[in-house]
Amino acid sequence: MAAMAAMSMLLKPFISPPHYQTVRNPNKNPKSKPSSILLQSQSPFSSPLSSRLFSTSPISASASATDCLRLVEAFDPRIPLEEAQTPPSSWYTDPSFLDLEFDRVFFRGWQAVGFVEQVKEPREFFTGRLGSVQFVICRDANGNLHAFHNVCRHHASLLASGYGKKSCFVCPYHGWTYGLDGALLKATRIGGIQNFDVNEFGLIPLNVATWGPFVLIKLGKDVPPRGKLDGKIVEFEWLGSSWEILSTGGIDSSLRHVCRREYTIECNWKVFCDNYLDGGYHVPYAHGGLASGLNLESYSTDIFEKVSIQSCEGTSVESRENFDRLGSKALYAFIYPNFMINRYGPWMDTNLVLPLGSRKCQVIFDYFLDASLKDDKSFIERSLKESERVQMEDIVLCEGVQNGLESPAYCSGRYAPAVEAAMHHFHCLLHQNLMDQ
Repeated sequence: MAAMAAMSMLLKPFISPPHYQTVRNPNKNPKSKPSSILLQSQSPFSSPLSSRLFSTSPISASASATDCLRLVEAFDPRIPLEEAQTPPSSWYTDPSFLDLEFDRVFFRGWQAVGFVEQVKEPREFFTGRLGSVQFVICRDANGNLHAFHNVCRHHASLLASGYGKKSCFVCPYHGWTYGLDGALLKATRIGGIQNFDVNEFGLIPLNVATWGPFVLIKLGKDVPPRGKLDGKIVEFEWLGSSWEILSTGGIDSSLRHVCRREYTIECNWKVFCDNYLDGGYHVPYAHGGLASGLNLESYSTDIFEKVSIQSCEGTSVESRENFDRLGSKALYAFIYPNFMINRYGPWMDTNLVLPLGSRKCQVIFDYFLDASLKDDKSFIERSLKESERVQMEDIVLCEGVQNGLESPAYCSGRYAPAVEAAMHHFHCLLHQNLMDQ
């Protein structure tokens, strides 16, 4: 659902403590326990290669680095929102700019990659990809959570695909076999090999954590030894001071996963994010059905360090006969750089936006529902149909914007200050990361 949310403003040029800014004061949230965080640092079987894996940036070494930085500098985060222009269209069209984004945005910090139900039981696993990084998440026989680069250490074949249950990972190319803790268990037909230490050829590990119902990984070279990760640090790095509002806003592990839907959209990944972050600006014009269930005058926006939370009251009554999908209040959270959580009525859906190119992205929707309604097939079917209609409307909008961004008639636009502060904050965070070497 393309609605609203933005990211936190701990950017030095424009805000200092306290940690968040409010557009219309929301109701104070009650104190509560934080959502649980489970952490596992990875296998001891990594080699010195793991410390070098991200040590060299292809962008910083490329001839286009200077040009990319000029594109970044074309946006000035110091200009107040009321006077600011949006980033230039080249941020959305230049292929080398996406390379810089992978290096300095996606390959740093925590990334949501899945949900806990996918690896609920021992030996369950799922795979994924972010740019050039192929990864696998799994639980070993003892229930410990692990994340690895999904690449055989022999000749680089991908090890696993999709999801399921395994007792080990066997390379489909030459049969090298790895335990679910990453250890190399068998290397076939290597008689005569010299200077080979099996303990140095385990799978390359990644940091992994869970927060509430979500699985997170952290890409980069700083993989600490087992037991050194601090749950509160991970929580603050990912959510900042917004964690309490999110954990008390119904974003928890009690909801049941219903289904996943995936969309390939012909637009830059940031176009989809911008659409989500326009403060509901487009809703009355593009989503008539959705608008009828929301009191758009009640919108409020809280901007935190790397999270924006937008809230809106519903207009529907509590009657199953009237099909109340949205409930009395909707909450839309955007977690920088590409993850969105939408909580409304008995539903929660998440949107994960993955770049596939400078003008193409994949958006993965996961739907979760209150356990008391998991067997109500009619309600589920109608809800998903309504959601699908909104997504189709948004795809038309996003692809139209991408085509406009590629026109010579457009370079930069302006922000609507009353509703697009979240979008501006997203762009400022991007600028900050892209300038940080």
